[in-house]
Amino acid sequence: MQSDPVLKGLFLGFAAFAAYSFSDASVKLLGGQVPPYEVGFFGAVFGLLAIPFLKKPDDRWLDIFATTSRPLWLIRFASNGLAVIGSVTAFTHLSMAEAFALIFLLPAFVTIMSVVFLKEQVGLKRWSAVILGFIGVLIVLRPGFRELSIGHLGAVVGGLGGAISIILFRAAGPSEKNISLYGAGVLGALAICGVAMIPTFVAPTAPQWAMLAGYGVLCALGNALLMYASFKAPAALIGPTQYSQMLWAVLIDYFVFNIHLELPMLLGIVLIIGSGILTLWREKARRTPLPPSVAAGTQAAFSQTPEDALDDEAMAAPAGRMVPAE
Repeated sequence: MQSDPVLKGLFLGFAAFAAYSFSDASVKLLGGQVPPYEVGFFGAVFGLLAIPFLKKPDDRWLDIFATTSRPLWLIRFASNGLAVIGSVTAFTHLSMAEAFALIFLLPAFVTIMSVVFLKEQVGLKRWSAVILGFIGVLIVLRPGFRELSIGHLGAVVGGLGGAISIILFRAAGPSEKNISLYGAGVLGALAICGVAMIPTFVAPTAPQWAMLAGYGVLCALGNALLMYASFKAPAALIGPTQYSQMLWAVLIDYFVFNIHLELPMLLGIVLIIGSGILTLWREKARRTPLPPSVAAGTQAAFSQTPEDALDDEAMAAPAGRMVPAE
């Protein structure tokens, strides 16, 4: 009796986001001893390991640099470098649960940007999801009752970077190759973090190299697992598995870093995740084009016509990571 391939796909999706979670935990284990620019640079170096898995048989290696719109490619290049720095800063200074809570504002940012830059019509339900998400953020941050840090700013920058990637995909259209999208992001992280780390470069110790390798390699592993997940299950089912990262964050905080989840933060997290799920549901209902997971295009290349691939990608949830800690 053969097992259900969709269940296999969902299992691989959960495994992919578990790998991402432990990748982020590697950043926190560094404890700020390595500057964030340096962490982002070496994470991107190890993230190059994912490129062979993203390359389709008919792709050329130079397609990493190719694009249908150079200005949009360059915006992706720059925004992702900044997003990597922001997310590394967030996981360095905040609990993992709090960092994820703020980064999970990404769907709300996408809704706002789609109105401002793409002139999309947004209905009451999507605006309600945005408001719900920001109420959750206020509960998590509790401004005036607790001190805010650069980690909170970093988490917001990380979420904005992911939102910009989605808006750029919509602006460029589905003809943009996955390897090009990934190339813009990873090259941006390499270039921006590489230049920024020069004045404060610190030679990592052996244990720090292990954490840096864990950061980049686990993220590359997550990308590979997400690719295989998309072979088995529709992107619309795989996408919501990203919220399992919050469970991993709470468990890692408790068992590794001895950080306990407070009741107000739990309430805020529930509202933020609810906001994200409501937004994804509305995007699926409207069949809004979103970036596929790193493998959805590969799946389409092997098993679908271009028209069918576009239909599946139109229902996809926010993309899997294209560089570490995005």
